[in-house]
Amino acid sequence: MRGGNLLKQSFAVKLNIQNPNDRVLPVRGLHTELTVGGEQIASGVSDRAIVVPAFGESEFDMTITANLALALRLLTDKANQHGDSIDYELTGAASIDLPFLRNLPFRQTGSFKLKGG
Repeated sequence: MRGGNLLKQSFAVKLNIQNPNDRVLPVRGLHTELTVGGEQIASGVSDRAIVVPAFGESEFDMTITANLALALRLLTDKANQHGDSIDYELTGAASIDLPFLRNLPFRQTGSFKLKGG
């Protein structure tokens, strides 16, 4: 955590970018959003350029802004409804520095377990 207040916090996060292609992937920047339980709780933008090697991967550091009060309310509401898990979705796009390819969108979904076991 880098700082914040009750409604808005800044976090340093590390994303892993994989390139399954046979050519390098020059990334000019990245934006992302995290939705939990159907509500956006975090987002981030970075203009840091990196090059992801062909058939390789690179780590990407960025700062995201989150609303932990909203996240805690969502988790508490789901637990009070006796839910075992809550769904999440990470979406965004990488800005690519190649002709004919400007944005490369991504999406990952899953769920967080709320109870041990």
